[in-house]
Amino acid sequence: MKKNHPTEIFPSRLRSTREKRALNQAELAKRAGLQASAVSHFETGTRKPSFDNLRRLADALDVTTDYLIGRVGDNQVSVGHDQLYRNIGNLTAEDRDFAESFIKLLAQKSKKHRQ
Repeated sequence: MKKNHPTEIFPSRLRSTREKRALNQAELAKRAGLQASAVSHFETGTRKPSFDNLRRLADALDVTTDYLIGRVGDNQVSVGHDQLYRNIGNLTAEDRDFAESFIKLLAQKSKKHRQ
């Protein structure tokens, strides 16, 4: 099986992750501190981001740079995920149950928004 090169994977992962987050190119650019035209160029593959811009995009999308360039296949491993997990450990059992219910509700809302 042929492995895709990171330069082939990056544009599609950037676009699909942006769309999953319900952001347009201008919104992602603003979050990442970039120009909207730069995001467009990255998504079409006409330009490659610098390391700093790659990091900014990953942070704005709450994914790892490894996911964006195709080194890992799981976009569920994110910066926010680690932070959320650390904070959950500080909650009481009752507050954990509440947090879990709330997160499930947000996930359902997000899923409906994408449909």
